[in-house]
Amino acid sequence: MTNYSHIYETVVHQFSQNLLALKNILEKAKSHADYMKYDVNTFLTMKLAPDMFPFLKQVQMTTDNAKGAASRLAGKENPVFTDDEKTMDDLIKRVEKTINYLEGFKENDFADYKNKKITFPWYPGKSLDGNTYFYSYAIPNFYFHLTTSYDLIRQAGVAIGKNDYLGNIQWKNN
Repeated sequence: MTNYSHIYETVVHQFSQNLLALKNILEKAKSHADYMKYDVNTFLTMKLAPDMFPFLKQVQMTTDNAKGAASRLAGKENPVFTDDEKTMDDLIKRVEKTINYLEGFKENDFADYKNKKITFPWYPGKSLDGNTYFYSYAIPNFYFHLTTSYDLIRQAGVAIGKNDYLGNIQWKNN
């Protein structure tokens, strides 16, 4: 095991597993709306609080955080997604696109992650080293938006639970 394999395992494998779980939650939301005979796209504007982003933006931010973490920690150009999704199907495609992007990374891409200088335009004049960014920003920010997305769908009455959030855990038989 390399001293950076945990970065690869988290950013590529774990984030992909969580994004696949999010995709399945979006699919369940579609089924729920079909069964209840209303437009699934009404979910897109839901918010937990007036000053929070709506569901649409929460999903976009979840995917942005996943691809951004991989790109920044590997020192690669972060692809820009245009944020032009208008439907639940568009969001599902965005999640799939993000998973496909993550799957293109190799463990060695993260070999120099600790030496990366991570900057953001919304924090001018400030930076984080790769290790601090990974633990203090990338992981919590990804899970914040993922959890908020889950909570909004759950609050709307879609029959989902913790196992839907956790996704496909690779249980082993004893």
